[in-house]
Amino acid sequence: MAGPTTFNSADRIIRFAMKDAGLLQDGDEPSGEDTAQYMQRLNDILNLAQTQGLKLWLNAMLTVPLVVGTGVYPLVTGATRNTRILEGYYVNAQNVSRPLDPLSWNTFNALPNRTQQGAVTGYFVDKQQTGLTLYFWLVPDTTAATGTCSMLVQNQVANIVSLTDSMNFPVEWFMFLRWALADDISTGQPQSIVQRCGARAEAFRVALENWDVEDADVYFQPDTRGQQRKF
Repeated sequence: MAGPTTFNSADRIIRFAMKDAGLLQDGDEPSGEDTAQYMQRLNDILNLAQTQGLKLWLNAMLTVPLVVGTGVYPLVTGATRNTRILEGYYVNAQNVSRPLDPLSWNTFNALPNRTQQGAVTGYFVDKQQTGLTLYFWLVPDTTAATGTCSMLVQNQVANIVSLTDSMNFPVEWFMFLRWALADDISTGQPQSIVQRCGARAEAFRVALENWDVEDADVYFQPDTRGQQRKF
């Protein structure tokens, strides 16, 4: 059975957080000034929390159509931005894929000819404040442009603009968001309240980071791809 749409709402998180921090008594209502201020603080927590751990529910595959002779592709996705690219694949016209090598700033800048056309073998991501710009190397030639590049991207968490907005976090994150906000707004309260809020926020954060993992086994091996590349 589905839960109520207000279960993971900003209003519910703020009310619980204020009670946890000793700023709201049973039967009282938050003032308009309180809700406006604490909603901004909650957004700040959301923006930081999305950078920690994997956040698997924010991942999505993005198909990038290739253009002959074009190696630069700004990623524009609307209201929310792509925050990072985790991996990429080239997919040919027969729908056969192969992995692409991620390139660092140093490796990309050391390429002898960044305009050279041919089969796409790697990509470089320029991370800027408002979005990502994707560079492919080699620059797609006529044959490469018959395929596409499929990139695994992580999307930005949408900020809340209304008290009835549901968090762009799964419901299991409610307890962490509640206590993280309580910890943030408990400044000036008795030390026992401050310590309790901080301890519970940290405990729930650790539990969630341990939960937010891939289900498949992970194997580690040396990455020798950069050593094998010949320029």
